[in-house]
Amino acid sequence: MADALARTEAELRAVVESDEPFLTEVARHLIDAGGKRVRPALTITAAQVLDSEPGTATTDVIRGGVAVELVHQGSLYHDDVMDAAETRRTVQSVNARWGNLEAILAGDYLLARASEIAADLGPEVAGLLASTIASLCEGQVRELRHAFDVDRAEEAYLASITGKTASLLATAARVGAIVADHPRDVVDALTSFGHHYGMAFQVVDDLLDIVATDEWLGKPAGNDLVEGTYTLPVIRALAGPSGDELRALLGGPIDTATRNRAHDMVRSDEAIGTTRTTAVGFLDRAQGSLDALPANPAVGTMQATCDLLLERLDGAF
Repeated sequence: MADALARTEAELRAVVESDEPFLTEVARHLIDAGGKRVRPALTITAAQVLDSEPGTATTDVIRGGVAVELVHQGSLYHDDVMDAAETRRTVQSVNARWGNLEAILAGDYLLARASEIAADLGPEVAGLLASTIASLCEGQVRELRHAFDVDRAEEAYLASITGKTASLLATAARVGAIVADHPRDVVDALTSFGHHYGMAFQVVDDLLDIVATDEWLGKPAGNDLVEGTYTLPVIRALAGPSGDELRALLGGPIDTATRNRAHDMVRSDEAIGTTRTTAVGFLDRAQGSLDALPANPAVGTMQATCDLLLERLDGAF
């Protein structure tokens, strides 16, 4: 995996190189800032689930993971413009450093490069990546439509995170399986794993915004409340015993004191426990998707990834 991820990094830098040096610099900005590369790692691992021992990832598998990561990177450029974010991965965001127009164009460029790679990998991968980009947009629009909406339903929240998070992780796994020419039942099982892991990933991230400290997060806790993004623990707290009081605080822009009060109310609500249970349920379904696959290092890695996500959550309490 270390070798495969090193090759992924080199390929990421190579494929975004442009004849326009400034565009290359902007396109590489977040790539150079690093990251866990969860999505290409999932693509690489999915390609090896039928191997008794992990071998060297093929060039097509590496490029498949790169295409998925470029979609993720491009979406971050656009997200930061919408959020007016100042930083990303401890460095200045592209929009803060160069401007919104530059960030939008660079994000589009990354998506174009991802599409170019996908086309090289065949029509199925190309179509899959295109539909995934559409799902990302749909998920983000669903979230925007419910900004500051104290009546946001759980179903609306789940539909949003299906598009904006789970779809890309499902695609990461599916691309690895398709490029490795796995049987269709294996392709579908890995897609199911990626989807349910992605759902858990976002629920955990949203829960951490409530339960973790500023120091643990590396940013102010409760930031979703400030942005008017009412996630699952907030939605459930609004339906709980303190719902009326919490509803009176939310529904529009809030100052720091109001954020802290609302944050503390959600933290003390039983919604925290039920949201953790929901995350565990998604992780159980992710691991269950792997039941028919052989016991080997790649499958074991995917199972362990679920356990690590839960440990990350519990470590923040």
